[in-house]
Amino acid sequence: DLGPLDILSEVVPAGGLAHGMRVFQVQGVRGFQLAASQPRTLSFPASRLFIHCDRFPEEFSIIVTLRVLSVPAKRNEYLFTLMAEESPSVLVGLRYAPNKLHFLFWSQEHAGGWQTHVTFPNISLSVNQWHTLVLAVSGQSFSLTVDCSIPKDMVMETPFPASLSVKRASFYLGNRRRRKGMFTGLLRQLVLLPGADATPRICTAMNFKVATLSVPTVLQDLPAKPASNEVLKYPYETDTKVTLGSRPPCTNQEKAQFWFNAFQQGLYVCNGTAWISVLEAKQRLDYVEEYQNLVTNSETMDVEVFTIPKVGLFAATANRYTPPGSAIYKWTDGKFVPYQNIPTYQAQSWKYFTIGKKIFLAVANFEQNARGQEFSVIYKWSRRKEKFITYQRITTHSARDWEAFAIEGEAFLAVVNHREGNNHNVNSVIYRWNPKTGLFETNQTIPTSGAYDWEFFTIGPYSFLAVANTFNGTSTKIYSHIYIWLSGSFQLFQSILTSGAADWEVFRIRDRVFLAVANSHSYDSGMPVPSNFYAINSSIYELNITAQMFVKFQDLLTYSALDWEFFSVGDDSFLVVANSFDGVTFSVNSIIYRWQGYEGFVAAHHLPTVGCRDWEAFHTTEGSYLFYSSAKEPLSKVLKLKTT
Repeated sequence: DLGPLDILSEVVPAGGLAHGMRVFQVQGVRGFQLAASQPRTLSFPASRLFIHCDRFPEEFSIIVTLRVLSVPAKRNEYLFTLMAEESPSVLVGLRYAPNKLHFLFWSQEHAGGWQTHVTFPNISLSVNQWHTLVLAVSGQSFSLTVDCSIPKDMVMETPFPASLSVKRASFYLGNRRRRKGMFTGLLRQLVLLPGADATPRICTAMNFKVATLSVPTVLQDLPAKPASNEVLKYPYETDTKVTLGSRPPCTNQEKAQFWFNAFQQGLYVCNGTAWISVLEAKQRLDYVEEYQNLVTNSETMDVEVFTIPKVGLFAATANRYTPPGSAIYKWTDGKFVPYQNIPTYQAQSWKYFTIGKKIFLAVANFEQNARGQEFSVIYKWSRRKEKFITYQRITTHSARDWEAFAIEGEAFLAVVNHREGNNHNVNSVIYRWNPKTGLFETNQTIPTSGAYDWEFFTIGPYSFLAVANTFNGTSTKIYSHIYIWLSGSFQLFQSILTSGAADWEVFRIRDRVFLAVANSHSYDSGMPVPSNFYAINSSIYELNITAQMFVKFQDLLTYSALDWEFFSVGDDSFLVVANSFDGVTFSVNSIIYRWQGYEGFVAAHHLPTVGCRDWEAFHTTEGSYLFYSSAKEPLSKVLKLKTT
C-alpha cells in the first residue's frame, strides 16, 4: 500500500525551478535538462523521502522516463545517485552507458563493503526519443523493462541489502556529486515505488514510452483551454528552442533558433552567423543602488571581473597585506562569495587572459616576499581542481599593472614596473608567449617613469600600447606615451603631457575613438606649491584621423583620479571616474558622466566612495553592475544599475 516517492519533484521548489534546471518540450512532452556547473544544487537529503524509517526499501521499483540527446561515447552518465555525506561511494545509483544500463548498490554484509554492479547489456535507447524504464528489485532478482517490452531478468550472487541505512545521505539528480558523468539528456520522471513491481501499473497506458506514475507539476500536460480568462501558468511551447542567459553561439546548428536576452528584454533569431534583433526594448539608466557590501581581506587596490566558460563569473581583488593575501570571489545566487585565497605581496592589480584553451590570471606584486624575492606571478586555471595554481614567476620591480593582448596571432603580456629602489625611471617589459616552452619570454623593454598602467587597443589593422607615466623622481608633470606596433616591435607614436597619470581608458562611441587619462596629482619639486595637489583636470582625447594623432576633446575636474571605466546602458554611453582624495578627506564622490553628444560628457550621478581605487562594470542575466574597490578600507561595493 506504499505510494510512489517522486524523486524528481523533491528537487523542484514549489512554483519554480531549481538552480541548474531548464524545461524543454519535445514531441509535445516536457522534461528537465540539468546543468553541470553546480551538481550539488541538484540534491536533497534522503530524510525528506524516508520520513519514518532511515532504511532503503528491500524490495522496490525505480521508474525513469528520459530522452537521450546523444549516446555518451565511452563514458557513463548518471541518472541519479544516493550518497552518504562523508563517503565518495554510491549507496544506490543508476547510470547509462552506450547500450548498457548499470544499477549500483552498496552491500556491507555480503560483499565485504564493495559496490555491486548489476549490468543490463544490449539496452538500445533511440536518440531523440522518449523512453520509460522500470527497474524492479527483490533480493537477488533484478528485472529491467524498457518501453513495456519483454523484461530482462538478472539473478545476482549478491542480493540487495535488507537493511541499507540512509542516515546522513542525499539524493543527487543526474550526477554523482561531481560534474563528470552528468546526465546530458532530458528527465521527465524519476520515481521510487517501495515494495512493488511497477510494471503492471505503468504498462497500461496507450503511449507506454511516456507512461507516468508521478511527474512534477511543471512537466504535467496542460488543458487545451484555460478556465475562463485564466492565464496558463506554464505556456505551451513548440519544438523551437528559445535560449535564455548570456549570448549563445550562432552557427548553422542554431539557425532559426531564438535567444531571449532577459537583461535587455530583447528577442533575437540566429541566421546561421549572427543574432538578428526581432524585438528589443531600449533601456535607460535611471539611478544606481547599493547591492552588495563585500568585506575584503584588506584594502583593495584593484578588482578584475571575468567569466570562465562553463564555470561562472568571478572577481579577483588585489589586496594590500600578506597575510592574508588576495582573494577570488565567485558569483553565486546573485552575490560574490569567497572562492579562493592566493598569497600576494601588496598586490596592485590582476589580469585575466586566455591563450587557446588555457586560462590564466596574473598578479602584479609591489613588494618582496618573506625571502626578499621580488616577483609577480602568473596562475593557470586547473580544470580538475577548479582552482588557480602557480604557473610562472616573473621578476618585476614594484609592479603596478599587467596588460595581455594578441598581435598577428601571437600572445603578449606587458608589465608596468613602477620603480627599483628609489629610482622611478626604469624599464617596463613586454613578454612574448613561446608556444614551444609554454612560457612567457622577454620580447621588448620600454623606458617608463613611475608608471602605473598599460592600455592596449587596436584601430583598424594597427595595434597600440599606451603607458601612464606618473612620476620621474622630481615631478608628476611628465609625458605619457602611446606606442604603435611596427615591424615586430612597439615604436613611439605620440607623447601627451599628463599629471601623475594613473590610468588610460580607451573606448568607442559609434565610429569615434577616445582615450581618457586619469590624472592623480600635480607636484613639481622646482615649482611653487599649488593650493591643491589633487583637484586637477583629467582629460579625454579623441583620435583625429586626418592629423593621425589624439587631440584633446574635453577636460573634467577630478580629485586624485585613479581610474576610468567606460560602460553602456542601452544606446547610452557612460564614463565613471574613481576620485580618491580631495586634499582633505578620502570620502569623495566618484562621478558617472553621461555622453551627451555635442556637449561631451556631462555629470549624471554622484556616488559616495572612500579612497576609490578602481571601477569594473559587468553584466549578468539579472542586470548590470558597477564594482568599486577601496584602497583605504577593507570594504568594496557592488552597485546595481537600475534602468527604465
